[in-house]
Amino acid sequence: MLNRRSFGKHAGAALAASLLSKQAFGQQVASTTTPANPGTPQAVAPSPIGPPLQVGMLIYPGMWTLDYIGPQAFLAGLPNTKVHTLWKTLEPVVAIQDVKMHPNMTLADCPKDLDVLFVPGGTPGTILLMQDPEVLSFLADRGSRARYVTSVCTGSLVLGAAGLLKGYKATSHWNKRDLLPLVGAIPAEGRIVEDRNRITGGGVTAGIDFGLLISARLRGDHAAKLLQLGNEYDPHPAFDSGTPAKAGPELTAELEKSLAAGHEKMRLAAVVAGKELGIT
Repeated sequence: MLNRRSFGKHAGAALAASLLSKQAFGQQVASTTTPANPGTPQAVAPSPIGPPLQVGMLIYPGMWTLDYIGPQAFLAGLPNTKVHTLWKTLEPVVAIQDVKMHPNMTLADCPKDLDVLFVPGGTPGTILLMQDPEVLSFLADRGSRARYVTSVCTGSLVLGAAGLLKGYKATSHWNKRDLLPLVGAIPAEGRIVEDRNRITGGGVTAGIDFGLLISARLRGDHAAKLLQLGNEYDPHPAFDSGTPAKAGPELTAELEKSLAAGHEKMRLAAVVAGKELGIT
């Protein structure tokens, strides 16, 4: 009997095989296979011609795990794609709720040119990252050349602190969206906001929608639809209170009260970052 981990690997391999068909991509394919991630079991199937897509996904202490896991589940399922999980060292990163995450590449070793640069969010990690010169310098460098500069949740504030959202429309968690102008971004409502090559997602679970969209941008709608089907992404939540408009004023006020301290700390970090960028 397969355990959950084994099942996921075999399911991913089967899904990759279907994604690698000519019908899925509508383009010429080679006769060899390039695994999406070295060491991950993959079905033997033709792979799109050309060098693999390079995806850099930052992780860091104090982040929200789901901000990363949702997008990663889709991006890692794309054929001929290398997903680099990045941090300063290769030591485990402790995310919120004591979840340990393991980088597979350091910032120093990250490819200079990326197809996707991605930053997840999470308080208190985001606040510290917005004041980290090493990380901000890395993001500014890779983001200046990346095909897509992206984030989920408060990861957009980190992108902003790195100077990557000046004059761009962007979103974040609804409770932190008002802070975006402090780092030069133009706040916009929406679960996913696209402005040129900047793609930002709302809070936490928006990462799954983001993963679906960026998969389509990279490999086409058909490939993204296959991934959606393979992941059985067909949400039917038990409640309909995922935004302030749907939750109503009382529930929203209750949550805002509990988030107030974190909001103020993040506001102060955004003010400092804005001053460094000559914005505030």
